[in-house]
Amino acid sequence: MTPTGPLRRPIPQRSAGWATAAASALQRTGIRPNHVSVASVVTALVGAGCLVVAGHADGALRTVALLLAAVCIPLRLLCNMLDGMLAVEGGLRTPTGDLYNEVPDRLSDLALFVGAGWAASSVAGGVTLGWLAGALAVLTAYVRTLGVSLGCAQQFGGILPKQRRMWILMGGILVSLFEPVLGWHPGIVLWLTLVVVVAGCAVTAVTRLGATARELRARG
Repeated sequence: MTPTGPLRRPIPQRSAGWATAAASALQRTGIRPNHVSVASVVTALVGAGCLVVAGHADGALRTVALLLAAVCIPLRLLCNMLDGMLAVEGGLRTPTGDLYNEVPDRLSDLALFVGAGWAASSVAGGVTLGWLAGALAVLTAYVRTLGVSLGCAQQFGGILPKQRRMWILMGGILVSLFEPVLGWHPGIVLWLTLVVVVAGCAVTAVTRLGATARELRARG
């Protein structure tokens, strides 16, 4: 901990037995943190591709595409947790580790939200909302890393940090499966989900920026 916040993103599952066992198993196979970080991007890109397919398909193909996209989200988050565990608890830090820790995350956020936008493309503004959600998700991380570059604490707070916005997206994808049954317009659920993400990420960015500004003022 720093005087004002954690050095690592708080993840309760990191201390779970299954997580420790999974990290140890990966380490024994020779897999390194950077490999897992790259795998997280690949997983996100697969999920984004499935969302794009879902936006242009119907019937069984749409259902399968949405289910695969939903599965990719917890897999992406699992990779995000395990790469840090390999690096820190496993003692496998590398000189480029921080780059692999940050850049893949930003690419994954952008890919998944843009994919969700295409899945909601049948609703006016769906694609634009996807790009906006992705951009604002990246902005929340930029504000956090900007604070660190100024010597301030890592700001992981706000109403919509990474894990929460990913679970909201996953929930939107799963509810979208029931649109045909409920008679709803295809893509409307993900359109609404993206509206929530856009608003939440904007508030989160402002919250983190405010916390950093207060710390800077306190330092004089």
